[in-house]
Amino acid sequence: MTGTLNLLHPKYARMSLYEASFRVKHECPYREISEHYPDLTIREWYLSDCQVIELTSPESPTEELLEEIDRLGTVLHESVDESGLHVVTQSCLCSLEDSIIERFEEFNALYQPPTIHRQGWEHYTVIAFDESDVRALLQDLEDDRDIEVLSKTAITEQQIPHSMLAPVDQLFEDVTERQMAALRLALESGYYEQPRKTSLRDLADQTAVARSTYEEHLRKAENKLLTNAGQFLRLVTATSSADPLQIAKSAQAEQVAD
Repeated sequence: MTGTLNLLHPKYARMSLYEASFRVKHECPYREISEHYPDLTIREWYLSDCQVIELTSPESPTEELLEEIDRLGTVLHESVDESGLHVVTQSCLCSLEDSIIERFEEFNALYQPPTIHRQGWEHYTVIAFDESDVRALLQDLEDDRDIEVLSKTAITEQQIPHSMLAPVDQLFEDVTERQMAALRLALESGYYEQPRKTSLRDLADQTAVARSTYEEHLRKAENKLLTNAGQFLRLVTATSSADPLQIAKSAQAEQVAD
């Protein structure tokens, strides 16, 4: 649905890149709800045939808000605790005719998900290979939307990850339906919470498979997910000099001991 650009292509090897962050205000399904609940943050991801929406708020939700959230789509996860509200929903993909995402592509700008909705504004970040494309895009959006530019800067090659647009389903590459189901059951049952709210035996008892079979599905799903996420983890931490676990210090100490 959204295009991807290969930043390693020779065409772009020596070109400067520009990052623009801006917010727009126009009629959309999430404007009214984000205006009415100013503490609510809505993050929106586009998949091939649906939208995944994450809603968070530091405040406990009202019944009215929960009813509005239910109307947004199918609730995949919902929790309310001392940290506030956290809901993930899935909805049918809205029509993209004359959508803002298509406009990004028209001006050779690469959309950086998620879209963030807050207090009636939609926040976007895009990457472009030419500053004139950024200017033209912003001017085009001003014709029918209220728009505020938050930042517009040139970025260096070192700041650019090798994959500027990592689709969510790439994280689940090679994960089978059974492994996905095992992972979701564990997640929704509190298996990954501290302290754990369930055990592998209890999880397996909710299925029609043996405990050993369920555990095999779950461990394979975990391993594949972490392996797939590893490339993005390396990109995120590649430019960081922080060493919170003091790994380098420990390695130096071992070398001295040797």
